[in-house]
Amino acid sequence: MENVSIPFQTIDWKGVPRTEHKGETGMSYWQTIEFEGLRVRLVEYSKHYKADHWCEKGHIVYCLEGEVVNELKDGTKSILEPGMSYIVSDDLSAHRSITAEKGVKLLIIDGAFLRSNV
Repeated sequence: MENVSIPFQTIDWKGVPRTEHKGETGMSYWQTIEFEGLRVRLVEYSKHYKADHWCEKGHIVYCLEGEVVNELKDGTKSILEPGMSYIVSDDLSAHRSITAEKGVKLLIIDGAFLRSNV
């Protein structure tokens, strides 16, 4: 991937359109900014959200509010709480998100730079 130049800018998330995505249970709400090879999202999962698929994409995820369980396809689970992150490259660890009573708000960054060389 070639370097992409992104000039300095601020993002007022209040002005970024919000899209809805139904999970196996619950809903997710995305606000998305895209650049060449880079996607930045503010994502909220409702309480009792469970992803309807195993995600193979790479992400850098930072928990802003609430709590989310990250389940790997092999059964391993971890919990993110405010101030915690996880990082994964494309095609290395199939994963999905699950929330309980709190729901969660996450900052998620992904793109071409997370492609694995497997």
